[in-house]
Amino acid sequence: MTPPDINLTEWIGYIAATLTTSSFVPQALLILRTRNVIGISVGMYWTFTLGVALWLVYGWQMRAWPLIIANTITFALAATILITKLTVDRNARLAQKQRDARKKGSA
Repeated sequence: MTPPDINLTEWIGYIAATLTTSSFVPQALLILRTRNVIGISVGMYWTFTLGVALWLVYGWQMRAWPLIIANTITFALAATILITKLTVDRNARLAQKQRDARKKGSA
């Protein structure tokens, strides 16, 4: 069995995909470990995650494996960050409402 014939353009695509996708791993791990999402913009991550999803669809339509692989992983990482941001923010708002209600009740 011979390895698949990959040309220089495809190698560049795989290397670029590996670098850009792997750049999200430390951020996602940090956010999951610390739950610190103060510096994360919901609007930016909604837009970014949607863009990555569209790149994934584009890659699928073009049968471009570097795009498919990279954007599948990047989508999962970006969606994880976005969901964590939304969850942490929602929990913070609920906790603040509970504190405000207790203050109001004790006043």
